[in-house]
Amino acid sequence: MDLIQMDKRLDSTEQVVEEIMRIHRSLPPRPGIDEVEAAKGLIDNVEKEDQACLEAIAKQRKSSEVPGELLMVLQEMKKGYVQFRSKEQKREASKLLDLESIHALFDDFIQRASNCIASPSSNGSVSSRPPLAPATTTTAVRSDSQSSLNFSEKAPVRPKDMVSRDDSFVVTKAKPSLYSDGFAAPRKPPQILDSTLTAGNDGEKLSLIKLASLIEVSAKKATPEINLQNKLTDQVEWLPDSLGKLSSLTSLDLSENHIVVLPNTIGGLSSLTKLDLHSNRIGQLPESIGELLNLVYLNLGSNQLSLLPSAFSRLVRLEELDLSCNNLPILPESIGSLVSLKKLDVETNDIEEIPYSIGGCSSLKELRADYNKLKALPEAIGKITTLEILSVRYNNIRQLPTTMSSLANLKELDVSFNELESVPESLCFATTLVKLNIGNNFADMISLPRSIGNLEMLEELDISNNQIRVLPDSFKMLTKLRVFRAQENPLQVPPRDIAEKGPQAVVQYMNDLVETRNAKSLMVKPKKSWVQMCFFSKSNKRKQSSMEIV
Repeated sequence: MDLIQMDKRLDSTEQVVEEIMRIHRSLPPRPGIDEVEAAKGLIDNVEKEDQACLEAIAKQRKSSEVPGELLMVLQEMKKGYVQFRSKEQKREASKLLDLESIHALFDDFIQRASNCIASPSSNGSVSSRPPLAPATTTTAVRSDSQSSLNFSEKAPVRPKDMVSRDDSFVVTKAKPSLYSDGFAAPRKPPQILDSTLTAGNDGEKLSLIKLASLIEVSAKKATPEINLQNKLTDQVEWLPDSLGKLSSLTSLDLSENHIVVLPNTIGGLSSLTKLDLHSNRIGQLPESIGELLNLVYLNLGSNQLSLLPSAFSRLVRLEELDLSCNNLPILPESIGSLVSLKKLDVETNDIEEIPYSIGGCSSLKELRADYNKLKALPEAIGKITTLEILSVRYNNIRQLPTTMSSLANLKELDVSFNELESVPESLCFATTLVKLNIGNNFADMISLPRSIGNLEMLEELDISNNQIRVLPDSFKMLTKLRVFRAQENPLQVPPRDIAEKGPQAVVQYMNDLVETRNAKSLMVKPKKSWVQMCFFSKSNKRKQSSMEIV
């Protein structure tokens, strides 16, 4: 009320003009064009989502055991929640559009006032005052020499909470210049200052409307990279459909936020090569993700995925895929279509079986499937001759496939904390192995393969917490071994005190033991039996009964 001053007496035209301009200047700065477009698009998105939710609620059916009234209560509660959530999501966008509307309305008022000042006066003379300028973010000052208005001051700085982006991706609005007649020049389009958009340097997080505005600006500028890691407010659970406009984007990081669902328009990111969505709350992927044909890196770790869309098979350029820490019970057969895949991480899920089609991943170098419910590995694992690292810790695997002998490039194998009863001899043909961990198996593993000495490149070996008593003779050939863990085994050969001295002490002991054993065997000559002495030829056989046995 202090601003409007309803009871103030207005004695002159100058006072009225002053009052008009004072009220005009009191408005918050006018939102940018991109912000207005983003707000409209955001409201459209919310309304479409609301309509879909309401239709789904209406289609919900009950069994004969559920009272109709009870279902009606549930449906009404769901509708009420959808409406409440809708208002919350549209609140900021609606406020911004209201501000734009009042600025547009004041533009008309200023123009009308300007026409009044420029029109002939009541005594027939024409006012010398220049007309008022249309509403912008400029400030008016009174001239000392006359009562006319002259817009000569600089535009006030917009407060930080009213801009759509913070310091790291600020859009600078062109300041209005003046024509000689006193009118402000038309507003110029925004000018982007930086080349890569990232979120606030000062820790400020983006709301949904600011995110939508950022997307609009990025789309117009053809921005190549956007990094919004941990930069969205907790209330941002979905992304605007306008995301699909970012057709020039090559890298998008939305990790460590609270995103629940991705828009179907994500398929419009046709240039995208890197997408990081780890540590969100995504429960389902849209089929349109299969349209990201240039994608090379995809991180979906630490979400709530329980199923992968069939369109996944189209991501044939994908090289790194992280699906760790989700709720996946299976891997789809389509995983074998990812012929460019080099690294696959599916640890910490509920996977019981790796599909046979995994053999189609002909470029795979690293496979991590720790902390699952695997009972076996498919024989097709042997087809992946490029595989260098295989880790399947903390599963229920009881035996390894014999085809592992074909893994000509395997360097690291970790099958610890499983239920292995033995290690197949065929594994010893994977002569490139550098690290082997078969420790902590709970099926009473009592021996190592006899030909383990073939693994001459082996540097680290863990057999701890098993029931192994004797190391095979070929152990002496592991001359490059530098780490050997054998604790909690009832070792007899070598003795425990030798094992505690380190890997090379064990190798030397086994070498000496074998050499000593061979030397002893050469010193013992077998004696001829009396039978061998008697049977010289067939002619002597008749005399055998008369021979004296001494």
